[in-house]
Amino acid sequence: MEPLLPPRPRHPLGCHNPRVPDRAAMDAIFFVLRTGCQWNALNATGICSSSSAHRRFQEWTAASVFAAFWREGLLAYDALVGIDWTWLSLDGAQGKAPLVGGKTGPNPTDRGKRGTKRSVLTDGRGVPVGLVIAGANVNDHLLLRETLEAIPVSRPDPGAWDPQHLCLDKGYDYAGPRETADEYGFELHLRRRGEEIVEKRECGTRARRWVVERCHSWFNRFRALLIRWAKKPENALAVLHFAAAIIAWRHVLPG
Repeated sequence: MEPLLPPRPRHPLGCHNPRVPDRAAMDAIFFVLRTGCQWNALNATGICSSSSAHRRFQEWTAASVFAAFWREGLLAYDALVGIDWTWLSLDGAQGKAPLVGGKTGPNPTDRGKRGTKRSVLTDGRGVPVGLVIAGANVNDHLLLRETLEAIPVSRPDPGAWDPQHLCLDKGYDYAGPRETADEYGFELHLRRRGEEIVEKRECGTRARRWVVERCHSWFNRFRALLIRWAKKPENALAVLHFAAAIIAWRHVLPG
């Protein structure tokens, strides 16, 4: 991650206090991501002061370090393992956002309290390859195109012999998602609303869409993502990019 960090900004007066090492600042940011603690709680850990960690987080967010780290993780994953573009799955998940801020809205399942939503696209193994955020009141199907456009790496063109399948749930049963899937060259797998599951699964086939549910479970293990405390949407998205990068790199690095 070190090559992705921007150079140290110059002090307006030409002087500097001793700078906290980048490794200590990143450890502090990861501690906040993993535990979900407030920034001020870092002062009791001895890792790094809360002001230094938050300041460095803001600098690196403005420089798109966490998005670049996610992209590098996907490139390494694609080179060593291979992104499974054959079967993609997409779904959204809601969370609380008590401090409001941008990209939040009334949560329809929580008595109108403010909430946020993340829309995630995964490959066939559940690794996130597309990610956007919106208010909790935004329907999932309205985020389909934006999520597909948020893929940070090049997607291979689907061919006649290697089609790319896209698995969605009934919440996407609208004309817009079907047109978008056709535009992007996906073979869509979408059960209509109100349609009962009457047929049995054919021998040799298996469920595909569950991997995106597992990916949301991976995200929720980072406790800072359970409740969004960041008011700025760019900060909330940077934390999600950091978590997505860790998930991608875990599929590359041994252990």
